[in-house]
Amino acid sequence: MKRMIALATACLTGSVAMAEVVPPSEVTFDGYAVEQSLTGTPGNPEEGRKVMTTKSMGNCVSCHAAEDYADVPFHGEVGPPLDGVGERWSEAELRGLVVNAKMAFEGTVMPAFYKTEGFNRLGDGFTGKAHPEDKPVEPLLTAQEVEDVVAYLKTLTYDE
Repeated sequence: MKRMIALATACLTGSVAMAEVVPPSEVTFDGYAVEQSLTGTPGNPEEGRKVMTTKSMGNCVSCHAAEDYADVPFHGEVGPPLDGVGERWSEAELRGLVVNAKMAFEGTVMPAFYKTEGFNRLGDGFTGKAHPEDKPVEPLLTAQEVEDVVAYLKTLTYDE
């Protein structure tokens, strides 16, 4: 029995380790939805909340309000409230919106959180200067952070 448990654990661990991250340039959209997980690993809603409400990470709170993170100060009003988004959009649609909301809403000011090419005027952080041509562009969020944010957004439902 112990051997079977060890074998099952090794198989599960191996499958998680073999899951490859989808690079930003290889994300496939169906309309604006992204069906495929970027990591093959389920997102962690607690980590997603942290990403959304931390200024040095996603900082979603600066544009979006939600009752679930009413304890976080300085909610913005630029974007729509996020209450109920877990019921309004599918996981694939939410992933697509986080990866690149411009695929759904062309004129949105929401940043593409998982994009590394095709920018009009890419800046270098908060320096006011252009991004150096010899420096690779990193996405604003990692693939796992995107999955974590999507997992958290799926928890934002209306209470009955």
